[in-house]
Amino acid sequence: MLNPFPELLMYSFIGPFILRVLLGLIFIDLGFLKFRREKDAWRASFETLGLHPVDLFVPLYALLQIVGGALLLVGLWTQIAALSFVIFSGVELYVEWQAREILKRDIVFYLLIFAISLSLLLTGAGAYAIDIPL
Repeated sequence: MLNPFPELLMYSFIGPFILRVLLGLIFIDLGFLKFRREKDAWRASFETLGLHPVDLFVPLYALLQIVGGALLLVGLWTQIAALSFVIFSGVELYVEWQAREILKRDIVFYLLIFAISLSLLLTGAGAYAIDIPL
């Protein structure tokens, strides 16, 4: 079947850029939420998973999300950040599945984050990035 808008295919490099910026902003927001409003809920979820010391792991996890989100925004080490976010979203999917009453988000949110991260891992940074595909 013919593509109905073939002239739009010349802008296909913009797709990963949009996903990269969106995912970066989401993970920066999630990181800051772990420092503020959701700190107690994430402490409880890390205790449920048996990760101790909780006072070390929750801020470290939040900091990793903020730094990774910033890396995605500027387009630096995009595939490494995307790989870490595939792992992070997989962990958060597991936490949501095991303790639904602790976190407020839905499993669909984490599935979308997982899919976007996996897409960026496979496609790269896209336009306006420091990463250059070789």
